[in-house]
Order: sequence, then structure tokens, then C-alpha cells
Amino acid sequence: MTLHPIDTGFFKLDGGAMFGVVPKTLWSKHHPPDQRNLCTWAMRCLLVEHEGRLVLIDNGLGDKQDARFFSYYEPHGDDTLTGSLKKLGCGPDEITDVFLSHLHFDHCGGSITWNSARDGYEPAFKNATYWSNEHHWAWATRPNAREKASFLQENILPIMESGQLRFVPLARETPTANTITKDFLPGFDILSVNGHTDAMMVPHLSYKGRTVCFVADLLPSVHHIPVAWVMAYDTRPLLTLTEKAAFLERAADEQFVLFLEHDP
Repeated sequence: MTLHPIDTGFFKLDGGAMFGVVPKTLWSKHHPPDQRNLCTWAMRCLLVEHEGRLVLIDNGLGDKQDARFFSYYEPHGDDTLTGSLKKLGCGPDEITDVFLSHLHFDHCGGSITWNSARDGYEPAFKNATYWSNEHHWAWATRPNAREKASFLQENILPIMESGQLRFVPLARETPTANTITKDFLPGFDILSVNGHTDAMMVPHLSYKGRTVCFVADLLPSVHHIPVAWVMAYDTRPLLTLTEKAAFLERAADEQFVLFLEHDP
């Protein structure tokens, strides 16, 4: 197995939303906000090269939204999804699998692009299987009022319409029962967590005798490792506390390597 970090640029989010009830006097020491109270965050994805497959985990913000949308989040930086893939000698058509930790726009926006006529959408990875799960897909396609602005239908519905969507068979009985799906792909297990959003998936990769965890929004940055430092974006913040504590105990005991998607 070979792992390639894929940088897709930076964007900005409100510092208070990112740190919830943590006072600004504490979090601003680590993430200084601008005049709009926005802090800079990465959109760092991961390409897994293993046994003839190229699996892209998450894919950033994409570039198909309008100027008004982008003005809220100020995407910036020199790195792009296609540019980072090109540096590896890889193009979108070579990706065999697109694994989506969850369907918030900053994690799946690169899944779909404009067609050549710019009058409709098409998959950015035309030869890939796109992976979500039934629980989260239902949650995202019938969004609650709180998360509706994060689940953009143009990022999501064209995946199903393309016929390229498949669901990971998560063994989950209730929204609060976190489970690990073993061997989804060779050397690729999945932890399901439900505090940030329903049935978010955290890949666990067996790599050179270690476990590398793509922690997605369970741990956006190193400064979210303290158990009480939970985002206001989380739909079930008290559940995040429990999930994070259990995950970090295991990570420490088993010496996991944590791959941070949003830490700038």
C-alpha cells in the first residue's frame, strides 16, 4: 500500500463554529481569526494506491459553485485536486474508487463537475465507483434544517444518477452504535461515528505495520484533540465527546497515525 496526501487548497470557516463553546480567548491563540472571525482550514484528501486500485478519500470543495457561495468560504491557495493528482502522474480517469467520509460540501464537492456544455453535471471521476452508506445517504438527501446548507444537492444527487454509487455495508443497529466494518477493501476498515453527522465513516488503513486513520471531522485539527473542544457544526456534540474519547484511547493504545484533513 502507498499513501499520497492530496492537497486541494484552503478555505475559511467561522472560528466560533469550529470550536463551539470553547472561548475565543483560548482557540484564537492557535487559529488567529481575520476581521470576519474566519479561520483558515485545509481540505487535505488521501489517495490510497493498493492492489491495482486508486482509492481517493474525499475530494474537497470543487469549483462549480457561484461567486456568492465562494465569497462565504474564501477558497484560496495554489493547490487543486486535479493539480495534486497530476503531480503524481495521475488523472481523474485513473481513479477506481471515490470514498466519501460524509457528504458535507467541503468533503464531496469535487465529486461532480460541470459537463462540457455547462448546462448540467457529470462525475469528475468517470471510471470510479463512489462509496457512501445507506444511513448517511438518506440523512444527506433528506437534510434537517441545521445541515441543509452543508448538503448541496448538486454535489450529491448526480452521483446516484450516474449509476456509479455504491453503499458500504455498515453493520449499524442504532444511530449511537458505532461499529467497525472490516475489510471493506484489502487493508481498509471503516469506523462509523455519529456525533458530527449521521454515519460518518473514518477509514482505518493497514500501512507498514501501523494503522493510519483518516479522521475526517471527528478530529478536524490537533486543537480538537481535547475532548471538550467540539465543533458547533456537530449535530450530536455530547455523542462526539464519547466517540472522540473512545477513539483517542484506542489510538494511543495501538499507536495509530492520525491523518488530519482540515488542520492547516
